Amino acid sequence: MTDYTDDPLYIILRSKREATRFQILVEIAEHQPAVRQQEIAEKLGVTPQAVSEYIRELVDEGLVAAHGRGRYEVTKSGIEWTLRHAEALEAYARHVNRDVIQQVAVWTAVAREEIRKGDTVGVFMQDGWLYATKDVEQSATGRATMDAEPGEDLGVAQLNGIIEHEEGLIHVCKVPRVERGGSRQVRTDLLRDVVQGVEMVAAVGLESYVALKKAGIEPDMFFGSREGVIEAAFHGQECAILIVDEEFTDFLKRLETVGLAYTIHDLIAP
Repeated sequence: MTDYTDDPLYIILRSKREATRFQILVEIAEHQPAVRQQEIAEKLGVTPQAVSEYIRELVDEGLVAAHGRGRYEVTKSGIEWTLRHAEALEAYARHVNRDVIQQVAVWTAVAREEIRKGDTVGVFMQDGWLYATKDVEQSATGRATMDAEPGEDLGVAQLNGIIEHEEGLIHVCKVPRVERGGSRQVRTDLLRDVVQGVEMVAAVGLESYVALKKAGIEPDMFFGSREGVIEAAFHGQECAILIVDEEFTDFLKRLETVGLAYTIHDLIAP
């Protein structure tokens, strides 16, 4: 018999207690250090006494640090626990969206030709974009829910088959924080070699942004770039991301959680 006791998804979906602990940790992280237990209780639909007891347990387990009355912070262990469960939930949601809901959902595609409502269309991905065509010799087909001219957005329902596409490789480059040299430590020649030919370039941290600018490269993404790179790779785009060293390990864990391929490049000058 399979043991699911260490599976964060199994724990949080099957146990109301663990789900509540997760929600309380999220609320503390969002509002720390000044935490209002009354507001958390109202939001979660439990009593303030219950919230107080949960927080006491979280403090005892080292997931939350108490700094006087009403002042709490999530510890490093608490952050890791929360991230592990959040990533499990996100992976499950992705499975639901991609593998389950697609049977009843309406997908949006770009019409390749003139298409009429009710037409059977082939669906394929090219350069990260979803297209619909009258050529039904595709790995996935569906039914057009409206009329569309070439280049217009088109609804496609009753999707059957699998949309063939390869997920993009992510090139990950670590950049030191400014107190460890920052962009000054990055060899621009190696950086140019890495980003040459990729379809999306992203930066996390000002040190990374400046390193790209020094190399004459304008990043495609800066704000929200970690999730942007992941979405781009899922859509088949080869990406390069420069990321400050303090964010590096967590980002690699994120890539492993979602199952994307990556390669690490050393750009540091000797």
